[in-house]
Amino acid sequence: MARSAPIEDLKPFSIENGRNISFSVNGTKQKLMVDSRMTLLDMLRERLNLTGSKKGCDHGQCGACTLIVDGKRILSCLTLAAACEDKKVTTIEGLSTGNELHPMQVSFIKHDGFQCGYCTPGQICSAVALMDEAENGDASYVTVNIRKKSKSVKLNDQEIRERMSGNLCRCGAYPNIVDAIREVHGDEAVSQVWQFADGTD
Repeated sequence: MARSAPIEDLKPFSIENGRNISFSVNGTKQKLMVDSRMTLLDMLRERLNLTGSKKGCDHGQCGACTLIVDGKRILSCLTLAAACEDKKVTTIEGLSTGNELHPMQVSFIKHDGFQCGYCTPGQICSAVALMDEAENGDASYVTVNIRKKSKSVKLNDQEIRERMSGNLCRCGAYPNIVDAIREVHGDEAVSQVWQFADGTD
């Protein structure tokens, strides 16, 4: 059986169709040589070791890879890394400030907005971005009057569900996710409807 060569003896790999790109990730400037066909998701996970964004379907259907680019949520499995030149990328790792969690992360924990947790990074990034969309008055499919441009959209349960419909959760934590987003959006506490097994709140 042939043994693999020691790491120090391996020749550096060459990148086909290489392209230098400069961008910001979670507030830190980065400059990398990447294959022009490499997705943003693969670059973050394989080159920058930011593994919070998950590869689910790899077809843009599950939302597990959702993150924020220049303030807008995108599917990183369908976005080329080279298309992020001079852009600001925010992943789940960049939402917290030191040991202080983002309010959306705190709310997801409080309302048990996750079970297995695999889709949670994409859910939280999507929820953070949709707050800005609502504040900017961006309409959704269920917005009653799309012709009337308002300064902001009040996010009721129907609006939240529609705007989060691109993020799937196999565990079915949807009601808790809606509660978590509603609390952060409304800036007021939403009561928990679940109880521990011993009957305590």
